[in-house]
Amino acid sequence: MPTTALYRDDFYLATAEGTVTRIHEDGSIELDQTCFYATSGGQPGDTGLLERADGSKIEIALTRHGETKDIILHQPAEGQAVPQPGETLVLHVDWPRRYKLMRMHTACHLLSVVCPYPITGAAVGEDESRVDFDMAETIDKDQVTADLMRLVGENHPIFVQWITDEELAANPGIVKSKNVRPPIGMGRVSLVCIGENSSVDSQPCGGTHVSETQEVGAIHIARIEKKGKENRRFRIRFGTPEASA
Repeated sequence: MPTTALYRDDFYLATAEGTVTRIHEDGSIELDQTCFYATSGGQPGDTGLLERADGSKIEIALTRHGETKDIILHQPAEGQAVPQPGETLVLHVDWPRRYKLMRMHTACHLLSVVCPYPITGAAVGEDESRVDFDMAETIDKDQVTADLMRLVGENHPIFVQWITDEELAANPGIVKSKNVRPPIGMGRVSLVCIGENSSVDSQPCGGTHVSETQEVGAIHIARIEKKGKENRRFRIRFGTPEASA
């Protein structure tokens, strides 16, 4: 059965109830609904706890998709108890970790505004993220940092709009990534929009994000690496350049 991904409609939902629908051979737990984000699009899946009726807890080390994108699996850490199908659990996302990933993922979107080049790869991390661009130009990392912090300081709203798979297919130019396509096949695709009336940016993305740019906080470009003749890797970190030097 498909899993209802509650996080798609509320990025700030950290606790919810879910009923066990299946226990897989590898021990992963499938629920009817979840607020745990499943690994996708360069953003790691959530970790956290599943609480049973008796108060005992099952530690979740990873959340990932199953055979299809509409199935979400919660992988327990080693040595955890196994719940039973039909059992209702209270889900607790590791919120400090998720919130850092939300801030970082939003920072990657802001970087794609400051550097309007095709994206060839990306990975969101808790303390450092990377975005690869198809570009040959030399660019000053301090200027990029200043441009990023300007967008953060302007505190633009961030919101989601939904379009159909057909609308996305009819407008392929809105996809910035060259190698990773937005998740389709579920009937609708989320557009992460930044600024009033999407004035700053709008791009398909299934990840989780903060609600305004100011929440990203202080970020900077730690370094820019040359990864081929026409590929540059930008490494984003929290804090100021001086703090991480």
